[in-house]
Amino acid sequence: MTTIRGYVPTDKKEFNEESLVILRKAQEELLFLLERGYPIKSASTFVGNHYLLSERQRLAVVRATATKSMIELRRNKQLTNEILGEKVSIDALNMIITLEVALSGSTLLRCMDGTIRDLAGLRGTYRLIDQTDVAIQLIGEKLADMNIKEVTFYLDAPVSNTGRLKSKIFDMLNGSSYHVTVELVNNVDVILEKLDNVITSDSIVLNKCESWINLVVEILEDKLPEMKYVDLSMAAGRRIPKGSVR
Repeated sequence: MTTIRGYVPTDKKEFNEESLVILRKAQEELLFLLERGYPIKSASTFVGNHYLLSERQRLAVVRATATKSMIELRRNKQLTNEILGEKVSIDALNMIITLEVALSGSTLLRCMDGTIRDLAGLRGTYRLIDQTDVAIQLIGEKLADMNIKEVTFYLDAPVSNTGRLKSKIFDMLNGSSYHVTVELVNNVDVILEKLDNVITSDSIVLNKCESWINLVVEILEDKLPEMKYVDLSMAAGRRIPKGSVR
């Protein structure tokens, strides 16, 4: 049986054009509150209750929304692969799962900060699926195009089956034009927050790391240009930064 990463049957209704009108209104109001210092948890609960949003709709609005200061902070630290040449560090589950969701044709979000995010929650479990090999291959090919010298994939050790994923990544990419290391660690975010040349779309890491690369977007633009997204990249009339998927 083929596993489809991130697929939820109700998405067709909850993210159709009619629902998107409501979601974008909710996003504008959430952004209004965030810009005025309200905590995101209480603000999203208030807005979600007001618009009677499902849990998945609320998650989508929260993941896609960023204040002006957050967008500027992330954009100022964003690198392009043209200026890279040495070492990159990858939030492996973050990137692989998003590509698996894309390859499965499941729901992806175009976000205000120019990233693409998914709605597939891990909840401490992960398992390899049919699309895993393709996702790793796409990452490997893109890294080769960047002419890097070294890449470290960081995986969360407490998540189930990350040991198997570690072996899969190493087996597929060992022998590439760059040196490959795969690390199992207790908390990936804590490590990546202190590094530069980080590849992730995790908002907390983006706010704290030294610099980052929006590699998922580059891969999707190149390999899956017809991919459809739930477009929550605009709120209060502001457009997403240059370099995001069109």
